[in-house]
Amino acid sequence: MKKIAIQGVKGCFHHAAVSRYFEGCNYKLMECSSFRELAISVAKSNVDIGVMAIENSIAGTILTNYSLLSEYNLKIVGEIYMPIKHNLMAYPGQNIEDIKEIYSHPMAILQCELFIDAHPNIKISEYSDTAAAAKYISICKKKGLAAIASENAAREYGLEIIYKNIQTITSNFTRFFIIKNCCKKGQKENNYFDKASLIFKILHTTGSLSQILSLISSLGINMTKIQSIPIIQIPWEYSFYVDIIFNNIKDYENMKQQIQKIPCLHQLYIMGEYQNGRIE
Repeated sequence: MKKIAIQGVKGCFHHAAVSRYFEGCNYKLMECSSFRELAISVAKSNVDIGVMAIENSIAGTILTNYSLLSEYNLKIVGEIYMPIKHNLMAYPGQNIEDIKEIYSHPMAILQCELFIDAHPNIKISEYSDTAAAAKYISICKKKGLAAIASENAAREYGLEIIYKNIQTITSNFTRFFIIKNCCKKGQKENNYFDKASLIFKILHTTGSLSQILSLISSLGINMTKIQSIPIIQIPWEYSFYVDIIFNNIKDYENMKQQIQKIPCLHQLYIMGEYQNGRIE
């Protein structure tokens, strides 16, 4: 039985991602109160696997999570894109006029800005996790409070949904990484891979980044994402996180060899090689 770490509690979107990615497998959840706690649990091998949100189609990239992956030397072994549907829920027997305060995770709040703006008299308070907010309301049985969370959270904690699908954009997805301790021995989660996440550290010279990107393009490899992250120890210097997809493993191996020959490249680190989880 796999032991899997998530950020949040049962009923959260991380839990939903685990249920879908590991469908049919036996697993035990380890609930973490923060992404750092999740990363530490994986790094210390307290769990077999971690599932960590990395970006949302509305709210964007969770930059601190990229930093955590690097800081704790964690390896990406898979990914899954989950549709995210937010709901306003409260202790049964209430309507929107009864609600004085809404609790939820900051990312969920960002994803529901239009709904929140339409109710300016309701106080918005950040909470560690969407499902944890629902759990708190269920435990305290206090009226006047509501949570933004999933339908699973409402069922898990016996709350009543006041409004469904309150996310600003209907087509709302979150991408989750499946991560593990790179030092831990054992087989890959999936021997087949057609996607890789890379970190480039390049010399701070004119045209350095364009040389790297031009090479990737010239080899017919599709770059699906590029993200700059500040190097904390060196002000105004950046690492570049790049996701690529390829149809032929030989093209990928050729790219790795060719990039190493570019003089401006200071360091290339492969964060993970895994199967593309996005279904077009």
